[in-house]
Amino acid sequence: MTPETLVATVAVAAPLPQPLSYLLPEELQTQAQIGMRVEVPLGPRRVVGYLLAIAPGEAEKLKPISRLLDSEPLFAPELVPFFRQVAHYYRHPPGEVIRCALPAGLGEKKGGVKILREKVYNASPGEEAPRGERQRDILTYLRQHGPCRASDLRAHFPHPQTVLKRLEELGLIRVHEEERERDPFRDLAIPADHPVTPSDEQEQALSAITAALETGGFSPFLLHGVTGSGKTEVYLRSIACALAAGKQALVLVPEIALTPQLVGRFRARFSDSAIRIAVLHSGLSDGERYDAWRRIARGEAEIVIGARSAVFAPLTQPGIIVVDEEHEASYKQGEGFRYHARDLALWRGQLQKATVLLGSATPALTTYQRAQSGQTGYLPLHGRVAGRPLPSVEILDLRGHANALLAAPLQEALTATLERGEQALLLLNRRGYAPYLLCSDCGTTCHCPNCEITLTYHLKSRRLRCHYCDYDQRPPDPCPGCGGSQLMPYGAGTERVEEELARLYPEARLMRMDRDTTAGRGRHQQMLDAILAGEVDILIGTQMIAKGHDFPGVTLVGVVQADTTLNFPDFRSSERTFSLLTQVAGRAGRGERPGTVMIQTYHPEHEAILCAAAHDYPRFAEQELAARQVLGYPPFGFLVNLILAGNDPRRVEEGATRLATVLMERSRDAVEILGPAPCPFARLRGKSRMQILLKASQRSVLQRLLDHLPELRRGLPAGVALAIDVDPLDML
Repeated sequence: MTPETLVATVAVAAPLPQPLSYLLPEELQTQAQIGMRVEVPLGPRRVVGYLLAIAPGEAEKLKPISRLLDSEPLFAPELVPFFRQVAHYYRHPPGEVIRCALPAGLGEKKGGVKILREKVYNASPGEEAPRGERQRDILTYLRQHGPCRASDLRAHFPHPQTVLKRLEELGLIRVHEEERERDPFRDLAIPADHPVTPSDEQEQALSAITAALETGGFSPFLLHGVTGSGKTEVYLRSIACALAAGKQALVLVPEIALTPQLVGRFRARFSDSAIRIAVLHSGLSDGERYDAWRRIARGEAEIVIGARSAVFAPLTQPGIIVVDEEHEASYKQGEGFRYHARDLALWRGQLQKATVLLGSATPALTTYQRAQSGQTGYLPLHGRVAGRPLPSVEILDLRGHANALLAAPLQEALTATLERGEQALLLLNRRGYAPYLLCSDCGTTCHCPNCEITLTYHLKSRRLRCHYCDYDQRPPDPCPGCGGSQLMPYGAGTERVEEELARLYPEARLMRMDRDTTAGRGRHQQMLDAILAGEVDILIGTQMIAKGHDFPGVTLVGVVQADTTLNFPDFRSSERTFSLLTQVAGRAGRGERPGTVMIQTYHPEHEAILCAAAHDYPRFAEQELAARQVLGYPPFGFLVNLILAGNDPRRVEEGATRLATVLMERSRDAVEILGPAPCPFARLRGKSRMQILLKASQRSVLQRLLDHLPELRRGLPAGVALAIDVDPLDML
């Protein structure tokens, strides 16, 4: 009987708009499965691809697959439609989409990461005893404890290798190898669980979610709860319901800094069951992510917790998908494959018929609008758990106090907080010591040679750094403009706040949490542990301290400069300011003692600041949505940002002008074409940049216009690259 001719559909890890077809050789047909990596010819090269489909077909002129790179699938067939939909919507090559979804290293032919194996020792049947005392001790231990890994034996017996080898030669023990999983949370103590009796509003939310889980099918909900309202308890109970029905759960958090605390809550809640938890985020080693991914793909994990990229976790039966702090901009990938994990979570829910729970105290206005229009279920939690009050908020007007880093009322409140033995938190969403150096004699500042921005001064390292391309240099001396000595730091970052606090409160225990201080492995968790243990009096940090953390000892929150996000050239600047202020204010008073918040600002009458101080989300949303509707911005319109970049500014401008002209002709006035114009950061990482913003009242109209881009991309001048950002959040 002649073997059937099989054709494989392969998404190549290369910038190709569509998957390619290859012949599946007869010798690979029994082993090949959808979800495996393969090596395939592409022109003169051999590249990695991902197997999406196998079907009978005509193999004439098709090149054969060279070899399989995996012994088991990395993702299930159920995820293939998801990958295809994502690739089409974001106009990103499907092979590159899958490569980004998989753990690092799996886009390479050599695998990039290895499977670790370890010897396991077990006592042979019988009661024979060896002569040596160490031999008898180890053998007795194995007979009492059963199979033991080499690492476990080394923990009990120093340098046991020689003894083990001799016992094996005597036939007293048997040896085999097993895969050793890299689990970063295995050795961490499981915290105590403190379940609380749900409030009436929590019970109502749980009833709606439970009913959706029992019914099956796609059910999206917005869990809109004020800070400290017990959203995590709703997550835990909802997930327990999904697991009881034989389903799996996926939980997304916006920052890896939040992962350890959340994992601790989940391990505590499910410690008495056989529920297995896997963690996926970029803070893990490649090996840890690879092992977690393979456990999930094998169906050996019921709960997956992770940051943005965990939305691609290879779960086959997710019953519930939770997106915590769904409003966070960090869910949007900023470069390369520019996806939004919250939106992808909703798509997975649709494709795999799961309940999707979006939680936030300050929902994105697009999410809130969908809930208000009935497209998404709305589950409000108006009060904090145990009837605790929301913190009182005071706005401190800095006008007329240009040099005030910490206003007098905030200093007095800090003094009182320290005297009571309580903790304080200060937010300044700008790291470093000062945003720039300025010569007071000639006005010279220091700019990044690769980007059109000033260099930030870092006092501890005595360096000027670019926070976009990582260029750094020593501060010039003397001033390169006039040769003088008046090149001084201006403005303030977290380093300067830390210095000022050390001067004002020399006895206080200070901790700074920003990207500079949390770069080391495990530093996030070490800092969180110190704060929760009461070893920190004042915590200073950027926006990473405002998100989701539960610090019961914090009773005072101070916002040093509330205006940093207000001045961004972005229509979402008010929304971001309101969200950040509300979130950081929510860190105060989460324990038994009430909280106080002080917001320093030069714009005390701004609606975003006033609404945040009043904890009034509905009022802010009503006013901001009305303004968006007039301007046709999301959620009442849809955007695509086209960014052209290259080394030659003239070619970039030429390409942008040509592309905008053709798009206007093709759109036939159905899409508003704004630009071309220089990006706010017109030069970034050595590239000149221009942008064209596409705006339409219907998503389908934009998608049809994007269908022309592969053809138009080929007409761009040499050396000019085009990046497509669908539903952009950051247009700098």
